Amino acid sequence: MIKKANYKLPAYLLVLMSVIGFTLLCAANNWQANVLYVGIGFLGLFVLIYSILVLCRMGDKFLVLIAFMLMTVGVLMLCRLDIVMGARQIVWIVVGAIVFFLSYSFFYNIRFWNRLWLLYALGGAALFVLTLVFGKTVNGSRNWISFGSLSFQPSELIKILYIMFLACKYSGSFNKPFLKVHPTFVTGIVTYLYILFLVLQRDWGTILVVFLIFIFMIYVYEEKSWFLWANILAAVVVGILGYLFLYHIQVRVGVWLDPWSDVSNKGYQIAQSLFAIASGGYFGRGIGNGSPDYIPEVHTDFIFSAVCEEMGVFGGAAIIILYFLFAYRCFKITLNTQNSYNKAVGLGLSLMFSLQTFIIIGGVIKFIPLTGITLPFVSYGGTSIAVSFASLGIMQAISALEERKGGKEE
Repeated sequence: MIKKANYKLPAYLLVLMSVIGFTLLCAANNWQANVLYVGIGFLGLFVLIYSILVLCRMGDKFLVLIAFMLMTVGVLMLCRLDIVMGARQIVWIVVGAIVFFLSYSFFYNIRFWNRLWLLYALGGAALFVLTLVFGKTVNGSRNWISFGSLSFQPSELIKILYIMFLACKYSGSFNKPFLKVHPTFVTGIVTYLYILFLVLQRDWGTILVVFLIFIFMIYVYEEKSWFLWANILAAVVVGILGYLFLYHIQVRVGVWLDPWSDVSNKGYQIAQSLFAIASGGYFGRGIGNGSPDYIPEVHTDFIFSAVCEEMGVFGGAAIIILYFLFAYRCFKITLNTQNSYNKAVGLGLSLMFSLQTFIIIGGVIKFIPLTGITLPFVSYGGTSIAVSFASLGIMQAISALEERKGGKEE
């Protein structure tokens, strides 16, 4: 008999981590009651969501645990930066929790997702067009649509639609020519059309995520290697042309290679990130004792640098390990799933979380050129939190479907 993994101990550790973290932050802020209120609200939200998850047997118990561990660090750092921002993040987590249960329910109960490939492709294209026509430019990228005081980033939702589109092809559901075009070439056309839209929006981070998901899905599913190598060659050619003719890409690569040549201007952001990580040392300067405000966009793109400054390299390594564990659970759910469409969707979502984490952390530590995307579950932002929870809900539904068919719960 296989012994089930104990999910209660990590839940207790999460509560302990939250209590210690918010107590230290409260002490660093002269015992401001607002910090404690945010901490109590966050813990209450975790207990509520996790109790529903366990009592209703909604699949894997560890995905939500790991996600909340990451959110604990994120909310702590946001409260450290601005208590109002931390409180707003709690509101976004509430919205994300609602999206989580909705996406879980829809994916769990509807059985014809694999037939909607055309809807996914057209829906993503329509969102791109709406963004180009009605969107606004933020930090050089035209990828936001505003509704009064609220802003929404459609490209985050498009990533899920794109994964579900690819899953239709690679699960065998979309296997007949469309307008006399083979499904393999249809996926390529849709992919490069999306990339063209993203180039027009100057959303380089999402381009990387979308294209790498495409490449990995081809590697896993396509039997003929020529299609994989043809797309890699196309990416190399497009990348070289982009560097030669697009000034924005030249700046990103130049800053990556040598941020110190223009440290007061173009290289300022990455330089401040590196200074913050270095000043934290192994154990950090302590919550509330760092200077993360010197880093532009620290609450979104560079929150990992703030974590390293105040919690040290070991704290940053702990974040990376949590992402490794999250990816491991996602890939394990995918491998254990028998339904071919769910397996392809699970693989795509696992790749999305893994690639997005690698790209943003690699950028802030100057391992790869910096691209402006958020760190899942940690960075501030309503769209990022909501879409991350939606993806998490789909993964939970996939694991629950397999578990209730007789799979082993671990």
